[in-house]
Amino acid sequence: MDLLAEALESMRTGRPTSIRTDGHAPWGLELPPTAGAGFHVVLRGSCWLVPVDAPHLSPSLLESGDVVFLRSGSRFVLADHPATPAQVPGPERYTKAPPIGSVVLGAESPDGSGPRTSLLCGNYHLDMARPHPLLRHLPEVVHLSTRQGRHSGLTAAVQLLSAELDHPRIGSQGIVPALIDSLLLYILRAWLEEQPASARGWSAALRDSAVVAALTAIHDAPSAAWTVESLAVRSGLSRAAFAKRFAVLVGEPPMAYLTRWRMTLAARLLRDSDIPLATVAAQTGYSTEFAFAKAFKREYGIAPGGYRRQVRAA
Repeated sequence: MDLLAEALESMRTGRPTSIRTDGHAPWGLELPPTAGAGFHVVLRGSCWLVPVDAPHLSPSLLESGDVVFLRSGSRFVLADHPATPAQVPGPERYTKAPPIGSVVLGAESPDGSGPRTSLLCGNYHLDMARPHPLLRHLPEVVHLSTRQGRHSGLTAAVQLLSAELDHPRIGSQGIVPALIDSLLLYILRAWLEEQPASARGWSAALRDSAVVAALTAIHDAPSAAWTVESLAVRSGLSRAAFAKRFAVLVGEPPMAYLTRWRMTLAARLLRDSDIPLATVAAQTGYSTEFAFAKAFKREYGIAPGGYRRQVRAA
């Protein structure tokens, strides 16, 4: 079981959206808040990432090959310089061209002939109402560099994206969305690999063989009648030692995580399928539809049927 891939898949509510952005200094682009997580890949040149609603964060210089992941989709500005005024381009500024659309900034101004920066900007549509603990433990801004041989997998993905966007060919319309889709996994894997051995949270949990054994058991068979004792057996630890280690690294007790994961799966089944509620209950470890409905309403504040109708109407 690939815990990282499944945790992310459980939160996805749609395919990622993206746009090619070309800026000719001076230029500034305001990124409005989004319902999900944002990402930016510097394909050529350099720019600044400037927080708008987060005074505790400082502007960051991004250079060619850098990748930024914005965990909560907060407001930021991308610009050639932190002091450059930013704009929100209207829909008429965007060009629809395979494999993705594009927008050009700064070139229309009299002095917009400075250095050029090319970026891939986008958004991953994720269920932020109940984010997986893995996402909650990430910093608000994940800034990764692919220079000097770091993160070979992420580097390869960025290079492939850049090549396809610079020179679209037959198949590019299928290749680029798939690369953008997989980029999220490359980003999170690279971030996890950067964490020191002393780190806590999910970066440590995914390196801990005992906790991984229990998490894998939960993800592999969420409907099983798991207890702290049975999960401790899977981990190879005593009940007390397992419960303490799991809570410290994952951020919540084993049974709380089990319930969270069952409800996450239930929400995905309700959102993405038409299977009966009784089947959803059985697949998430509840013996009756009534017991499942009660647990689901306690977690989401709405009955399963109402939730299904609500997300379908959105």
